[in-house]
Amino acid sequence: MTLWHPTASDIWQGRDDSAESPTARRLFQTVTVSETFAPEPGAARIALLGFACDEGVRRNQGRTGSQQAPDVLRKALANMASHEGHDRLVDMGSVRVEGERLEEAQQALRAAVIACQQANMRTLVFGGGHETAYGHGAGVLDAFPNERVAIVNLDAHLDLRQASVATSGTPFRQLALHCEAQGRAFSYTCYGASRAANTQALWQEAARRNVTVLEDLTLLDSRDTGLAADLRRVIESHDRIYLTIDLDVMPAWEMPAVSAPAALGVPFATLMGIIAPLCRSGKLQAVDLVEFNPHYDRDGQGARTAARLAWQIVHEWRQD
Repeated sequence: MTLWHPTASDIWQGRDDSAESPTARRLFQTVTVSETFAPEPGAARIALLGFACDEGVRRNQGRTGSQQAPDVLRKALANMASHEGHDRLVDMGSVRVEGERLEEAQQALRAAVIACQQANMRTLVFGGGHETAYGHGAGVLDAFPNERVAIVNLDAHLDLRQASVATSGTPFRQLALHCEAQGRAFSYTCYGASRAANTQALWQEAARRNVTVLEDLTLLDSRDTGLAADLRRVIESHDRIYLTIDLDVMPAWEMPAVSAPAALGVPFATLMGIIAPLCRSGKLQAVDLVEFNPHYDRDGQGARTAARLAWQIVHEWRQD
């Protein structure tokens, strides 16, 4: 597959406690690392893919550096304890952008996701900027053309920008156009959007496309009961769910290593109250974590936070 590269052999390493007990295992000991891209049908397997790209962030005038994220996150995940569900993880390598070939890379990711999904594998993608979401989301939509697919974005930004080329700010407008071309509903929900981080034009575009938005302040208000009801709506009214997590949805003190750190943000613990029901629904088809930027990490704090998020998702991911 064009632009695809296998994961280097030195990425998955960690502490070996196997002498202590046969069950004292870590993820580097239970993950399957594929040397070729050849998805094979298996029992509830999760394909881990990297999208090594920050060309979309550069075009969107953000802080570049997320191209290195997939392998940094793999390394942070490798030494975590392997519990129930983690042995389902299959590292299927990464799509790497060469120069400015963003659109070609998005199509390569799209093709990889379709192949994995058609082999009955769920997909977990480590971006890259949020341009990752177009390739990943389009792949999920194409794999299930006759089903109702919910797009759920945890993000400070709506990412519905209009631009002449793809950027990290355009993926959901691209997915909206993709749905229009297929004659299907564009079902997009954004949790955690910041009123201060999105222009009036973006809010107007969201309203025009019937996007459901629960703002950061709403999620931080413990008295608000709208979130649980909206999660039920998402789960009950769709056949499949694609969850995309822009790590800048978290406050800067929890996640400093992103292109646009959040002054307020939604804490990790609150986010898990959203993610866990989706994981347990049996309808979660695909997840990605995007916008992690190792250049701005502090003592590996951001990498550990993002890796713990991925660890929890895999652990709780129910697959019917």
